[in-house]
Amino acid sequence: MKILGIGKNYVNDKTEISTYKNGKQIIFSKPTTSLVLANEDVPYPSITKQLVYEVELVAKIGKQGKDIDESTAASYISELALGIDFTAKDVLNVYRETKHPWDLAKGFDGAAPISAFKPISDFNDLNDINFDLSINGELKQVGNTDLMIYNFAEIIAYVSKFMTLEPGDLIFTGTPASGTGETQVGDHYQAKLEGELLLDFKMI
Repeated sequence: MKILGIGKNYVNDKTEISTYKNGKQIIFSKPTTSLVLANEDVPYPSITKQLVYEVELVAKIGKQGKDIDESTAASYISELALGIDFTAKDVLNVYRETKHPWDLAKGFDGAAPISAFKPISDFNDLNDINFDLSINGELKQVGNTDLMIYNFAEIIAYVSKFMTLEPGDLIFTGTPASGTGETQVGDHYQAKLEGELLLDFKMI
């Protein structure tokens, strides 16, 4: 199973999409050991003092594909979930300075909590899906897929040019352009997909 992430994939206003859509998608990966399932609490990682959260929709791939055509790419998604892409920002900054990979800043244990999945048939329009994140009862991020720079089909088609996508692969599809921030021990995370609470855990 592969876990892939898409960086900087949302705008605050649809008019901004054309400005950022240059065909160069930002792709990174996380190991399977970064996953946290079943709403288990997440230990604050000892490797950072600046842990940043980003709520994202996570697409699960349902069938194998390579060089997938954009017109059929959405059919490769079997389910959607909510996830948090945690980043050790201080670690990331060190590696950015030397233009080294992001792996350690994005792939530590606990860096990818995800919710239970919902079948793709539950969603009538992939370009109009609402999701949000609250921390300690305060709304922090609100997203709608209409504000994606690269939509689900474009992501899948692009990634499949480089690597074969297989059943069970997960793609974190980007976070809303506003509202990311740092987390602290004791923070209570609650994320909703179309109003349904799916992700509910604490940072411990």
